[in-house]
Amino acid sequence: MYPNLKVEIFKRGIRQSHLARELGINEANLSKIIHGYREPSTVVKQLLAGFLAVDIEWLFEKYNGNGSSPVSTRGETSPNGKGSES
Repeated sequence: MYPNLKVEIFKRGIRQSHLARELGINEANLSKIIHGYREPSTVVKQLLAGFLAVDIEWLFEKYNGNGSSPVSTRGETSPNGKGSES
């Protein structure tokens, strides 16, 4: 799963159907990418990062499955109440 991708889409209030149309890709395939069931091609990664105007490496960090997530708060308040850029 790509939690940064999922969160970024959610934060912006973008519907998957709209995003798929804008990028010219199949909505079902986009959903599979977002939820980690399909590995996106380099082209699709570039399209998504470009559309969202974020770093491609950050956007496609994978959830490592051991209880910690690579999701960066990028200056937002962390769960402990402190900013991530202390």
